[in-house]
Amino acid sequence: MARPLRKPSTPAASAPPTTSALPDAPGTSPAPRKPRRRLRTALLGTAAVLLATALLLTGVVLRQHDYALREQRVTVPAAGRELPGVLATPEGRGPFPLVVFVHGDGPVDATHDGFYRPYWEAFARAGYASLSLDKPADWLGQTMDDRARETTDALVWAAARPDVDPARIGLWGASQAGWVLPKVVAQAPAPGVRFVIAVGTAVNWHRQGEYNLRARLRAEGASAVRTANALRTREATLALLRRGAAYEEYQASPGADRELTAERWSFISRNHTADATTDLRAMPSVPVLLISGADDLNVDGAETEAAYRSLLAPGTLTVRRYPGATHALVRTPIERSSWRLALTAVFAPRALFPAGLLDDQRRFLQQQRH
Repeated sequence: MARPLRKPSTPAASAPPTTSALPDAPGTSPAPRKPRRRLRTALLGTAAVLLATALLLTGVVLRQHDYALREQRVTVPAAGRELPGVLATPEGRGPFPLVVFVHGDGPVDATHDGFYRPYWEAFARAGYASLSLDKPADWLGQTMDDRARETTDALVWAAARPDVDPARIGLWGASQAGWVLPKVVAQAPAPGVRFVIAVGTAVNWHRQGEYNLRARLRAEGASAVRTANALRTREATLALLRRGAAYEEYQASPGADRELTAERWSFISRNHTADATTDLRAMPSVPVLLISGADDLNVDGAETEAAYRSLLAPGTLTVRRYPGATHALVRTPIERSSWRLALTAVFAPRALFPAGLLDDQRRFLQQQRH
């Protein structure tokens, strides 16, 4: 007969006994063992499910971010400095026709945090390579002329590469690039720029700013009084810019944006007179694909289209306007939901864009190869 268990004599002994310490006498209930086995089994099952889910999601992410192209890091001498960038090429051997990317506003790396890769893949399917450079750290010290010189230097560098066809180089530019693209095309050295894709571009800085202000106020449901006050504040700021007011004077003015930095004020002061009209008129006859989103709150796509039609050579302009798309040419419901934007960017980056956007650009590029 098994010896009975003794009553614990110390606090430490009051901890649950291990399985090996339990009596093995006939008639002793095995109940203490089963809950632990069930718990251990449940925990192992849960861990297995979590691991399988994690592996599945990892596989989905890796597959979604696996693009049909080759990338190489490059360094390009541009406007007196060395700018790092990415040259993305199709599979196979060159020389390839090339698209040179020109960024919009803000600090942007060569891949735009991966946002450009679906574009590069679409262009690679048309047989094109893509070149994109990091914006310099001091980009707020630049003018649109400075940015045009950088882009022109990138064209010259690319044209000298054996894997690039110098006779078939074009530009892709977004937003603020609208004041850069026409300058480059009008001044590019031979053999010149052969085509342009302009995405969400404006023509006149002041008119673009007013459109953006009015569109944002409408989206917020602002009253007529609030709108009138905002427009008066804007006119007062423009008056300061026109007479070259210092940052401190702007900050002391009624309605000043307290979050606007001195560097940003300086950038605006140097560039607020930008207008692409003269450069658009001086452009040679090259095919231009003008793209805009119907829900763009930053740029009036209809005004840009009207200006391009009146200023560019007849028969050179193709226009694509996408319903349900924002200034960034992202599907509106996705961009306006932070969680949907984050999840889509991670798990389905190609689904960020409205239907037809990438295919329309691919077809446009294919047409330029003939």
